[in-house]
Amino acid sequence: METTALKHEECVSLLRPIRDALDVLNGKWKLPIIVALTFGEKRFGEIAKEVHGITDRMLSKELRDMEINGLVKRTVYDTYPVKVTYTLTPHSQTLGGVIESLRNWGELHRKKILSDDV
Repeated sequence: METTALKHEECVSLLRPIRDALDVLNGKWKLPIIVALTFGEKRFGEIAKEVHGITDRMLSKELRDMEINGLVKRTVYDTYPVKVTYTLTPHSQTLGGVIESLRNWGELHRKKILSDDV
């Protein structure tokens, strides 16, 4: 019985950080927004054009959530009209390897699904 409890604790300790990451990156929009911002500072409208299919309301919600989680920095300029830009934080830039791995796996998966070997 002792080994079962130990294995359960090990499982929980492995799954906790994965769950934390999924809680922050949940949904279909956050990673595409991060990819769009990878190429530099952008205004709201620029992000909306690059992330196809996202509504303004959803983009606003996701950017707000990403700002709370330290992934995006929102800068408001004291100009007329007011200019607001978004950039990636150093923390979000640590997701580069994760995004690359997901892209590679997605390409592999697409090939498998489209082949006759399914």
